[in-house]
Amino acid sequence: MSERLYLVPIGLAASPQAEDGDAVRLASGLVFAHRFAAIVRRDGRVVGRHPFTPRTAAETFARLPSGLGDDAEEQWAGLRTAHPPLQMGDRTIRLDQPQVAGILNVTPDSFSDGGKFLDRPEDGAAHAAAMLEAGAALVDIGGESTRPGARAVWEGDEIARVVPAVEYCRQMGAAISVDTRRAAVMAAALDGGAHMINDVSALRHDPQSAEVVAARGCPVVLMHAPGSAEDLHAGCDYDNVVFDVFDWLAARRDAAVASGIARERIVLDPGIGFGKTLVENLALINALPLFHALGQPLMFGASRKRMIGAMSNEAAAHDRLGGSVALALQAMDAGVQLIRVHDVAETVQARNVWRGLRDAALTDFSNLPD
Repeated sequence: MSERLYLVPIGLAASPQAEDGDAVRLASGLVFAHRFAAIVRRDGRVVGRHPFTPRTAAETFARLPSGLGDDAEEQWAGLRTAHPPLQMGDRTIRLDQPQVAGILNVTPDSFSDGGKFLDRPEDGAAHAAAMLEAGAALVDIGGESTRPGARAVWEGDEIARVVPAVEYCRQMGAAISVDTRRAAVMAAALDGGAHMINDVSALRHDPQSAEVVAARGCPVVLMHAPGSAEDLHAGCDYDNVVFDVFDWLAARRDAAVASGIARERIVLDPGIGFGKTLVENLALINALPLFHALGQPLMFGASRKRMIGAMSNEAAAHDRLGGSVALALQAMDAGVQLIRVHDVAETVQARNVWRGLRDAALTDFSNLPD
């Protein structure tokens, strides 16, 4: 019999003064939480739910079943952790506010871009420049499609696709992330000027990938995907998708640290759309604030994904802008630090308006003079 604990933010607040100071900043960002629940799960089933606020946290933790107090303290600290910026070349990516990562796919079979940036590198460079000008904090370059049913790519082909894109983005002075699960591609991309690795397999696909990341000392994104072989979408059998993904990411974080990767360089991603149904994706998105309890910055990627089409009369990928922005705003409301998108200008505009609203909320309008 095993018990696990989850500290779930269940009530957000516009500002700390709205709750007489009884609120905390999630991940020291722009989102505040007032009400929480300590959820106890035993052998996969929820057996206890203990609501609390920051002022009653200590007494709530003291009443938890034996052995869970340390977990409670660790997750409580994780929820409030102020993450240091990501240093990516000459660029510093602050994590106390949402940042937008622009997607650059250099594949022939991308579900969204259809290979146009692979066949015409000058168009890829122009697209990267436009994303940076629109306000992207970094460019995330991918040379292999990971959509359901996509065929695996030989690492030599992936390198040939990715490295030229890395080089033209480097010449622009961009902060560069490379979306790959192969150690040889990671090494070649980093040699070409990339700064961060975004691995959809969370360093499981290639046994040498963790060694490469540890040796280079670069930031890494560990994303949840249930599949362990070529099909990242396989093996999707969850007792509770939110808590199962949370536990899985905690295990991958710990494995990365054990491999020599500094904890402050680890970013976590719940893997929206990877081996999850529409209902499971929606559950994860609604539960995003919980994942701050893991104590790491978060990345969120739902841009143009099939779940948007499923809720909008099967709209094609290029007609999913509204849904993509809606999901990005939901992630911002949850305190997510890195939002990975195709439509940078529109998302940055939405983020800037969102940021203005968050700043304004810190002024308690009920106390303004007449």
